[in-house]
Amino acid sequence: MLRAARAGDEPAIEAFLEDRAETSMFLRGNLARFGLFDRVHPHATAYSLAGDEGDITAVFGISNAGFVMSQAPGASRDVWRAYANSIRGRRLAGITGDAPQVAAAKRALKVDGERFALEDPEPLYRLTLADMVIPDGAGVLRAPGDSDRAMLQDWTRAYSAELHMSPPERLDEEGRDRADRALASGDARLLEIDGTPVAMTAINARLPDMVQIGGVYTPPALRGRGHARRAVALHMAEELAAGVATAILFASGPAACRAYEAIGFDRIGTYALAILTEPVVIGGTQ
Repeated sequence: MLRAARAGDEPAIEAFLEDRAETSMFLRGNLARFGLFDRVHPHATAYSLAGDEGDITAVFGISNAGFVMSQAPGASRDVWRAYANSIRGRRLAGITGDAPQVAAAKRALKVDGERFALEDPEPLYRLTLADMVIPDGAGVLRAPGDSDRAMLQDWTRAYSAELHMSPPERLDEEGRDRADRALASGDARLLEIDGTPVAMTAINARLPDMVQIGGVYTPPALRGRGHARRAVALHMAEELAAGVATAILFASGPAACRAYEAIGFDRIGTYALAILTEPVVIGGTQ
Protein backbone atom coordinates (compact mmCIF):
# COMPACT_ATOMS: atom_id res chain seq x y z
CA MET A 1 0.00 0.00 0.00
CA LEU A 2 1.21 3.51 -0.82
CA ARG A 3 -0.33 6.62 0.70
CA ALA A 4 0.44 10.27 1.33
CA ALA A 5 1.91 11.00 4.74
CA ARG A 6 -0.59 12.36 7.26
CA ALA A 7 -0.29 14.52 10.36
CA GLY A 8 0.96 12.31 13.16
CA ASP A 9 3.17 10.20 10.88
CA GLU A 10 6.25 12.27 11.65
CA PRO A 11 7.67 10.11 14.50
CA ALA A 12 7.26 6.91 12.52
CA ILE A 13 8.89 8.44 9.43
CA GLU A 14 11.82 9.71 11.48
CA ALA A 15 12.26 6.34 13.21
CA PHE A 16 12.34 4.53 9.86
CA LEU A 17 14.79 7.00 8.34
CA GLU A 18 17.03 7.13 11.41
CA ASP A 19 17.87 3.46 10.93
CA ARG A 20 19.23 4.41 7.49
CA ALA A 21 20.60 7.79 8.49
CA GLU A 22 23.57 8.12 6.17
CA THR A 23 21.48 8.05 2.98
CA SER A 24 18.42 9.85 4.40
CA MET A 25 19.77 13.28 5.31
CA PHE A 26 17.73 15.30 2.81
CA LEU A 27 14.53 13.46 3.73
CA ARG A 28 15.19 13.80 7.46
CA GLY A 29 16.46 17.37 7.33
CA ASN A 30 13.54 18.60 5.24
CA LEU A 31 11.05 16.86 7.52
CA ALA A 32 12.63 18.37 10.63
CA ARG A 33 12.78 21.86 9.18
CA PHE A 34 9.55 22.10 7.18
CA GLY A 35 7.25 19.34 8.36
CA LEU A 36 4.85 17.55 6.05
CA PHE A 37 2.73 20.33 4.59
CA ASP A 38 4.88 23.30 3.52
CA ARG A 39 4.17 23.82 -0.17
CA VAL A 40 6.12 27.08 -0.54
CA HIS A 41 9.80 26.70 0.37
CA PRO A 42 11.80 25.03 -2.45
CA HIS A 43 13.25 22.42 -0.09
CA ALA A 44 10.01 21.53 1.68
CA THR A 45 8.89 18.05 0.74
CA ALA A 46 5.71 16.05 0.19
CA TYR A 47 6.11 12.56 1.67
CA SER A 48 4.56 9.25 0.63
CA LEU A 49 4.75 6.03 2.64
CA ALA A 50 4.69 2.38 1.62
CA GLY A 51 3.75 -0.50 3.89
CA ASP A 52 0.93 -1.58 6.12
CA GLU A 53 -0.58 0.84 8.61
CA GLY A 54 1.97 1.37 11.36
CA ASP A 55 4.70 -0.56 9.52
CA ILE A 56 6.62 1.67 7.09
CA THR A 57 8.70 -0.16 4.49
CA ALA A 58 9.62 2.81 2.27
CA VAL A 59 9.56 6.61 2.35
CA PHE A 60 9.42 8.71 -0.79
CA GLY A 61 9.55 12.48 -1.13
CA ILE A 62 9.39 15.18 -3.76
CA SER A 63 10.48 18.70 -2.89
CA ASN A 64 8.72 21.82 -4.08
CA ALA A 65 11.77 22.41 -6.30
CA GLY A 66 11.13 19.10 -8.05
CA PHE A 67 13.71 16.76 -6.50
CA VAL A 68 12.64 13.19 -5.79
CA MET A 69 14.20 11.48 -2.75
CA SER A 70 13.68 7.99 -1.41
CA GLN A 71 14.53 5.55 1.32
CA ALA A 72 13.06 2.43 -0.22
CA PRO A 73 15.37 -0.54 0.35
CA GLY A 74 14.04 -3.56 -1.47
CA ALA A 75 10.97 -1.77 -2.85
CA SER A 76 9.33 -3.71 -5.67
CA ARG A 77 8.73 -2.35 -9.15
CA ASP A 78 5.03 -2.17 -8.28
CA VAL A 79 5.77 0.13 -5.34
CA TRP A 80 8.01 2.33 -7.48
CA ARG A 81 5.35 2.41 -10.20
CA ALA A 82 2.69 3.38 -7.66
CA TYR A 83 4.84 6.23 -6.41
CA ALA A 84 5.53 7.46 -9.95
CA ASN A 85 1.79 7.45 -10.65
CA SER A 86 1.09 9.34 -7.41
CA ILE A 87 3.27 12.29 -8.49
CA ARG A 88 2.23 12.27 -12.12
CA GLY A 89 2.06 15.83 -13.47
CA ARG A 90 4.68 17.18 -11.04
CA ARG A 91 7.78 18.94 -12.32
CA LEU A 92 10.94 16.83 -11.96
CA ALA A 93 14.32 18.56 -11.72
CA GLY A 94 16.40 15.73 -10.31
CA ILE A 95 16.67 12.63 -8.16
CA THR A 96 18.89 12.05 -5.14
CA GLY A 97 19.60 9.13 -2.84
CA ASP A 98 21.27 5.76 -2.53
CA ALA A 99 22.66 4.97 -5.99
CA PRO A 100 20.59 1.81 -6.71
CA GLN A 101 17.42 3.61 -5.63
CA VAL A 102 18.17 6.53 -7.94
CA ALA A 103 18.47 4.03 -10.78
CA ALA A 104 15.12 2.50 -9.78
CA ALA A 105 13.54 5.96 -9.63
CA LYS A 106 14.78 6.79 -13.14
CA ARG A 107 13.11 3.67 -14.49
CA ALA A 108 9.84 4.23 -12.63
CA LEU A 109 9.66 7.90 -13.60
CA LYS A 110 10.66 7.03 -17.18
CA VAL A 111 13.54 9.48 -17.31
CA ASP A 112 16.36 6.95 -17.72
CA GLY A 113 16.71 8.09 -21.33
CA GLU A 114 16.72 11.81 -20.53
CA ARG A 115 19.77 14.07 -20.53
CA PHE A 116 21.32 14.68 -17.13
CA ALA A 117 23.70 17.52 -16.40
CA LEU A 118 24.99 15.54 -13.41
CA GLU A 119 24.39 11.87 -12.69
CA ASP A 120 27.60 10.08 -11.72
CA PRO A 121 27.35 8.28 -8.35
CA GLU A 122 29.79 9.68 -5.81
CA PRO A 123 31.63 8.19 -2.81
CA LEU A 124 29.69 8.58 0.45
CA TYR A 125 31.67 9.41 3.58
CA ARG A 126 30.98 9.45 7.31
CA LEU A 127 32.93 10.98 10.21
CA THR A 128 32.49 10.71 13.96
CA LEU A 129 33.39 14.28 14.86
CA ALA A 130 35.12 13.34 18.09
CA ASP A 131 37.69 11.44 15.98
CA MET A 132 38.32 14.29 13.54
CA VAL A 133 41.84 15.50 12.75
CA ILE A 134 42.12 19.29 12.36
CA PRO A 135 45.02 19.99 9.99
CA ASP A 136 47.60 22.61 10.81
CA GLY A 137 47.58 25.71 8.67
CA ALA A 138 46.78 29.36 8.39
CA GLY A 139 43.38 30.91 8.42
CA VAL A 140 40.36 31.53 10.58
CA LEU A 141 36.77 30.57 9.96
CA ARG A 142 33.90 33.05 9.87
CA ALA A 143 30.31 33.30 8.74
CA PRO A 144 29.76 35.24 5.51
CA GLY A 145 28.07 38.62 5.62
CA ASP A 146 26.21 40.74 3.11
CA SER A 147 29.47 42.34 1.98
CA ASP A 148 30.47 38.87 0.72
CA ARG A 149 27.39 38.51 -1.50
CA ALA A 150 29.08 39.26 -4.84
CA MET A 151 31.94 36.88 -4.08
CA LEU A 152 29.51 34.16 -2.94
CA GLN A 153 27.57 34.53 -6.18
CA ASP A 154 30.77 34.11 -8.19
CA TRP A 155 31.95 31.14 -6.14
CA THR A 156 28.62 29.33 -6.06
CA ARG A 157 28.16 29.93 -9.79
CA ALA A 158 31.60 28.44 -10.41
CA TYR A 159 30.80 25.53 -8.09
CA SER A 160 27.60 24.72 -10.00
CA ALA A 161 29.38 25.02 -13.35
CA GLU A 162 32.26 22.81 -12.31
CA LEU A 163 29.99 20.05 -11.03
CA HIS A 164 27.51 20.44 -13.94
CA MET A 165 24.67 21.12 -11.53
CA SER A 166 22.90 23.56 -13.87
CA PRO A 167 22.85 24.23 -17.61
CA PRO A 168 24.86 27.29 -18.70
CA GLU A 169 21.81 29.50 -19.14
CA ARG A 170 20.78 28.98 -15.49
CA LEU A 171 24.18 29.39 -13.84
CA ASP A 172 23.69 33.06 -12.96
CA GLU A 173 20.36 32.31 -11.31
CA GLU A 174 21.87 29.33 -9.53
CA GLY A 175 24.70 31.47 -8.20
CA ARG A 176 22.30 34.10 -6.87
CA ASP A 177 20.06 31.50 -5.25
CA ARG A 178 22.93 29.66 -3.61
CA ALA A 179 24.44 32.90 -2.33
CA ASP A 180 21.09 33.95 -0.88
CA ARG A 181 20.72 30.56 0.87
CA ALA A 182 24.27 30.73 2.22
CA LEU A 183 23.58 34.11 3.79
CA ALA A 184 20.08 33.29 5.06
CA SER A 185 20.72 29.82 6.50
CA GLY A 186 23.63 30.58 8.79
CA ASP A 187 25.11 27.25 7.69
CA ALA A 188 27.93 28.55 5.45
CA ARG A 189 31.46 29.42 6.50
CA LEU A 190 34.48 31.07 4.87
CA LEU A 191 38.11 30.30 5.62
CA GLU A 192 39.97 33.60 5.62
CA ILE A 193 43.72 34.25 5.55
CA ASP A 194 44.98 37.78 6.22
CA GLY A 195 41.51 39.14 5.55
CA THR A 196 41.03 37.31 2.24
CA PRO A 197 38.56 34.42 1.86
CA VAL A 198 40.26 31.35 0.40
CA ALA A 199 37.66 28.56 0.76
CA MET A 200 34.00 27.96 1.49
CA THR A 201 32.11 25.20 3.26
CA ALA A 202 28.43 24.71 4.09
CA ILE A 203 25.85 22.36 5.56
CA ASN A 204 23.00 21.30 3.29
CA ALA A 205 21.03 19.13 5.73
CA ARG A 206 20.91 19.37 9.51
CA LEU A 207 19.65 17.36 12.46
CA PRO A 208 20.47 17.84 16.14
CA ASP A 209 23.07 15.05 16.12
CA MET A 210 24.10 14.83 12.46
CA VAL A 211 24.91 17.21 9.61
CA GLN A 212 25.53 16.75 5.91
CA ILE A 213 28.29 18.88 4.35
CA GLY A 214 27.91 20.41 0.91
CA GLY A 215 29.05 23.41 -1.09
CA VAL A 216 32.77 22.98 -0.34
CA TYR A 217 34.69 25.16 -2.77
CA THR A 218 38.15 26.62 -3.26
CA PRO A 219 38.90 28.89 -6.24
CA PRO A 220 41.16 27.09 -8.75
CA ALA A 221 44.13 29.42 -8.21
CA LEU A 222 44.15 28.58 -4.48
CA ARG A 223 43.82 24.80 -4.69
CA GLY A 224 46.38 22.28 -3.54
CA ARG A 225 47.16 24.17 -0.33
CA GLY A 226 44.86 22.35 2.09
CA HIS A 227 42.37 25.20 2.42
CA ALA A 228 39.24 23.08 1.86
CA ARG A 229 40.13 20.39 4.36
CA ARG A 230 40.99 22.99 7.01
CA ALA A 231 37.75 24.89 6.35
CA VAL A 232 35.67 21.72 6.69
CA ALA A 233 37.51 20.62 9.84
CA LEU A 234 37.13 24.00 11.55
CA HIS A 235 33.45 24.10 10.59
CA MET A 236 32.88 20.63 12.01
CA ALA A 237 34.73 21.62 15.18
CA GLU A 238 32.05 24.29 15.64
CA GLU A 239 29.36 21.66 15.15
CA LEU A 240 31.01 19.26 17.60
CA ALA A 241 31.08 22.00 20.23
CA ALA A 242 27.35 22.55 19.59
CA GLY A 243 26.55 18.88 20.24
CA VAL A 244 26.63 17.37 16.74
CA ALA A 245 28.20 13.90 16.75
CA THR A 246 28.40 12.85 13.09
CA ALA A 247 29.00 14.37 9.66
CA ILE A 248 28.09 12.92 6.28
CA LEU A 249 29.16 14.05 2.80
CA PHE A 250 29.46 12.78 -0.75
CA ALA A 251 32.67 13.69 -2.57
CA SER A 252 33.00 15.06 -6.10
CA GLY A 253 36.34 13.60 -7.16
CA PRO A 254 39.70 12.10 -6.15
CA ALA A 255 41.11 15.38 -4.79
CA ALA A 256 38.04 15.88 -2.61
CA CYS A 257 38.25 12.28 -1.38
CA ARG A 258 41.87 12.78 -0.34
CA ALA A 259 41.02 15.99 1.49
CA TYR A 260 38.16 14.42 3.45
CA GLU A 261 40.08 11.25 4.25
CA ALA A 262 42.92 13.40 5.62
CA ILE A 263 40.65 14.72 8.37
CA GLY A 264 39.19 11.34 9.24
CA PHE A 265 36.22 10.65 6.95
CA ASP A 266 35.67 6.97 6.08
CA ARG A 267 34.00 5.83 2.90
CA ILE A 268 30.81 3.90 3.66
CA GLY A 269 29.11 3.58 0.27
CA THR A 270 27.93 5.43 -2.81
CA TYR A 271 25.43 8.24 -3.19
CA ALA A 272 23.86 9.62 -6.35
CA LEU A 273 22.68 13.08 -7.34
CA ALA A 274 21.07 13.08 -10.78
CA ILE A 275 20.10 16.54 -12.07
CA LEU A 276 18.24 16.86 -15.35
CA THR A 277 19.58 19.25 -17.97
CA GLU A 278 16.02 20.52 -18.34
CA PRO A 279 13.16 19.71 -15.94
CA VAL A 280 10.42 17.43 -17.25
CA VAL A 281 6.81 16.76 -16.27
CA ILE A 282 6.42 13.36 -14.66
CA GLY A 283 4.23 11.20 -16.87
CA GLY A 284 4.13 13.88 -19.55
CA THR A 285 5.50 13.82 -23.07
CA GLN A 286 9.22 13.20 -22.68
